[in-house]
Amino acid sequence: MRKSLIRSAALMVVTIIIVIGTAFGSVYADPEAVVDSTNPWESGGQITLTLKNCDGYNKITVVADFGGTVTDASGWGFDTYKVDGSKVTAEVSRGGQNDWAFNGSVGIQVNGSNINEIKLVSITGDSTSGTISTATPAPTAAPSSPSNPVVTGTAENKEGKKGDDWLTTKGSKIVDQNGTEVWLTGVNWFGYNTGTNIFDGCWSCSMDGALRAIADRGFNLLRIPISAELLLNWRSGTYPTANFNQSTNAELSGMNSLEILDYALARCETYGIKVMFDIHSAETDASGHNAPLWYTDKISTEDYLTALDWLSARYKDNDTVIAYDLKNEPHGAGNEQNRAIWNDSKDPNNWPYVAALAGNTILDNNPHALIVIEGNQIFPKDIKSNNFTSMNEGDYYNAWWGGNLMGVKDYPVDLGSAERNKQIVYSPHDYGPAVYQQPWFESGFSYQSLMDDYWYDYWFYIKDQNIAPILIGEWGGFMSGDNLTWMTYLRQLIGEYNLNYTFWCFNANSGDTGGLVKDDFVTWDEEKYAFVSEVLWKTSDGKPIGLDHEIALGANGVSLGTISGSVDPIDPTVTPEPSEETEVTDETEVSTEDTKVSDETTVSVSVETETEEETSSDEVSKKKADNKLQLSALGNILKVVVVIAIIIAVALIVFVVTRVIVLKRKGQSFKEILVNLFKLF
Repeated sequence: MRKSLIRSAALMVVTIIIVIGTAFGSVYADPEAVVDSTNPWESGGQITLTLKNCDGYNKITVVADFGGTVTDASGWGFDTYKVDGSKVTAEVSRGGQNDWAFNGSVGIQVNGSNINEIKLVSITGDSTSGTISTATPAPTAAPSSPSNPVVTGTAENKEGKKGDDWLTTKGSKIVDQNGTEVWLTGVNWFGYNTGTNIFDGCWSCSMDGALRAIADRGFNLLRIPISAELLLNWRSGTYPTANFNQSTNAELSGMNSLEILDYALARCETYGIKVMFDIHSAETDASGHNAPLWYTDKISTEDYLTALDWLSARYKDNDTVIAYDLKNEPHGAGNEQNRAIWNDSKDPNNWPYVAALAGNTILDNNPHALIVIEGNQIFPKDIKSNNFTSMNEGDYYNAWWGGNLMGVKDYPVDLGSAERNKQIVYSPHDYGPAVYQQPWFESGFSYQSLMDDYWYDYWFYIKDQNIAPILIGEWGGFMSGDNLTWMTYLRQLIGEYNLNYTFWCFNANSGDTGGLVKDDFVTWDEEKYAFVSEVLWKTSDGKPIGLDHEIALGANGVSLGTISGSVDPIDPTVTPEPSEETEVTDETEVSTEDTKVSDETTVSVSVETETEEETSSDEVSKKKADNKLQLSALGNILKVVVVIAIIIAVALIVFVVTRVIVLKRKGQSFKEILVNLFKLF
């Protein structure tokens, strides 16, 4: 009997230990997803999350509902994104490329329609359902005044270090304050217009790393599309959430979206990149550029001008920001009532009239900014008989949106003085047949046919007749078929005449053109980059030339000062006369070898130092993560030990009580019972 009881008790203890041990090996705290932000914008949306309590699980699955119809999904931190109507199921597996996302910041971004409400449906770890919560937003600083919001956090100073890089024009050339002709060869990176409230792709890439790569690859100008609505938000002290991957952009944590823009400008300055802001749309919307004008039912012309006033006043002393593209692609066809026109009237839809108001608004704050003015879409074949009164498409010359600058010949934009007019640069956009099969592409085309049928009469005459400089604000596309043929011809035109441009685009998510980087926003499309790099501004020995007189362009380039010499900082309220000009040629030489070596040495030291800092930061982060995992494992072990000890104690108590009862029934005294118990142990 005694042996039977001992065996039973021992078996019970072992069984309980095994069950508990197994349970602790597979059951953990329920996974949790904290919703940090949601941002719908009708044609798309984004949700950012922080995953918690995910240790021990092999797969985390998140389901989000975007309300409308989702066409495609991507994001950061997950391995797969599956679309089912309005819902997206995102999964990340332990040991995969996104293993870092366990207990990290993740996000899902979608394109679609009617996206106006986003909610997180569920989170599961393997088969265990988790909990959902919403982060408590940090208080946002209120503005001290509508025109000067308080900026908190660790953002960089919005003012540049020096005012020696302002540009002006002489005839059809853009020149610096020494009169040296410069060549603006840049790239577009959009996102501040779409609702992301930061550059698109920062859900995957490092913003700082991407800006550095743009500089290292030799682009000296960054065109930043932005919405008037976002500028007005910032002006009023409202800071829409910037959606980015906090793992790859840890330095941005704690900054609001305006502070992040200031930080981006500071990084551009560090890498020798100059910036041109582009009012890409009135409203914040990935499809906002489809609205034909600078105003909508929601944003008025007065609002548009107020946004430009606030923006140019904020950066009036920062010569990293050298230009303002007043409005992206004003358009409207001949048979459309709501269309941009070009004449000498004060019609509210007359683009040169509004452009003059906008340009003067900027120059009132900063007389040294370049005023970049795009065209519209149509111009009358006979303006005397049809001053934009006809609704017949056949009565107009039709161009790309923003690509028709025919009106400049008779109705140039007038900013009120010769000095102010010298800040004007005209900016057509040009695309190939992959975007739209325009008439000049029909029945085959050549370099000469493009010049005869389109380029010259619509905008190139401005350059050829020495009226003003040209900056092609957008050109680019897929590298195949007739589209590649067109790109090759336009590149030839750019190279032959040193036409300024910003290539469209850096983004991988430009649906009708593709980008310079692939879907991860890190890997470059080397074929496309090699194509564009043939028309980057370089020295005779192939070094990219920047637009900053002191800071070299990236790790591989030189500063403008190596060609033009130094420029004394100027009073931002006084417009100087440029001296004799120095023409740009493909054989432009660096002025002194000593200066070049000095610039390169400086860049080398800077890059090396930053690399060491990043490496150190990565090591610290890794150690913290390892320590966290070790502490978590130790905690689980201690829990198991404590539970086992309790079970053993309970089992022993049960056994002793049972034994006492049995011996008592046999008539043994208390003393005899104790003796028997001691013999058992």
